[in-house]
Amino acid sequence: MTFTSKQARRRSPTRDFQVGLPARRAAVELLDAVLGKKQPLGEVLSRSLDAGPMFDLPQRDRALARAIVATSLRRKGQLDIVIDGFLERGMPEKAGTLYPILLSGAAQLIFLKTPPHAAIDLAVTLAQYDPRARRYDKLVNAVLRRVAEHGEAIAAALDVTRVNTPDWLWARWERVWGEERTRAIAEANLVEPPLDLTVKDDPAGWAEAVSGRVLPTRSVRFLPKGRIESLPGYQDGAWWVQDAAAFLPARLLGTVAGKRVADLCAAPGGKTAQLAFAGASVVAVDDSKARLGLLAENLARLGLEAEIATADATTWQPGEHFDAVLLDAPCSSTGTIRRHPDIPYTKSARDIAPLAALQARLLDNAASLLKPGGTLVYSVCSLEPEEGEAQVAALLGRNDALRLDPVSPGELRGEADWIWPSGCLRTFPYQLKLDTPEWSGMDGFFAARLIRAA
Repeated sequence: MTFTSKQARRRSPTRDFQVGLPARRAAVELLDAVLGKKQPLGEVLSRSLDAGPMFDLPQRDRALARAIVATSLRRKGQLDIVIDGFLERGMPEKAGTLYPILLSGAAQLIFLKTPPHAAIDLAVTLAQYDPRARRYDKLVNAVLRRVAEHGEAIAAALDVTRVNTPDWLWARWERVWGEERTRAIAEANLVEPPLDLTVKDDPAGWAEAVSGRVLPTRSVRFLPKGRIESLPGYQDGAWWVQDAAAFLPARLLGTVAGKRVADLCAAPGGKTAQLAFAGASVVAVDDSKARLGLLAENLARLGLEAEIATADATTWQPGEHFDAVLLDAPCSSTGTIRRHPDIPYTKSARDIAPLAALQARLLDNAASLLKPGGTLVYSVCSLEPEEGEAQVAALLGRNDALRLDPVSPGELRGEADWIWPSGCLRTFPYQLKLDTPEWSGMDGFFAARLIRAA
């Protein structure tokens, strides 16, 4: 929902200064970009913070906009059913931002417990701002009033895990993992995740500093409040944000001090930082200059060093071979839905085959970079076997110089449940259970370790 200068002049001064309106407007624009244009939320949010509707919002309004967007996406299945029940003729076509206005309004009323007068009045104002949605302002008012009265009961009566998981994901997961595991995954995806920090030292001390706790991985977990940059230790480079599961693949390389390691598809650099901090001589490779710029900034803050190469990792040949290669490949990212609730709506089953083909090319080139006896760790934050187990089986079938090196529970501090019968690492979003759902969970990851014949 972008306004021209003429539209801006037509606004009511009173409405322009309605409390909470800028945050709602930002939420609607973000949802429209994600659901209408299929743009990844992370990219849209970054642009919005740089020069969009989130740019000049105070921190409190930014937090509110994020909460509205995340709740709208996590609970989209329930919200759609509630809204559709109050639309006698279905959702109008060519209605501008009508749908994200209704979706975000219902999310506030049912799940964020916003007072009805505020949520409804602001939603009507947003519709009036949009030339294509303006003629539906009375519809917005009528639908959201009924949502305020009946929506919570209707939403609570639904099969929550099922309706909030799109059919394409549910069918895949149920076929591969079974209904019980699928339900556990879907339930974990409904909960806003905590943040995990990889700390350089003294996990217990940092856990106390951020009111968190130490995980079996030695990561520090906490419930975020406010900006990450304001936390103790950020400016000093004492830690970096990294999910507990994302911490594991680099650990599978074992002792890397003094070794030459290539980190392929490295940006934004969490694993590069791990390897550099562990004493490796790292070459971080990525084809995005912008993302490598972020990696370089992160390393500078952390006081760590790595060589940086802007290159296509499917063809990169630097003229040397490495003791170890870490390939955290681009993937469908279905293991990270709890952190990225837009994924079910910006990706589809059609994306998996092209990604698997890219992963195969990356793996073939990664294997060619190994010294005899060198170690390759391949990982993806995906729950789809085409990107994990099947990918490694195919690689072993076409490259007889490689063998699978099974992961042992001792390498994961005794967490045997994270090891699949094949000896590969496989984590799920419902694992790493602590005392409450808000403190629990981890990203869904697959990782395999392979050794090149000496």
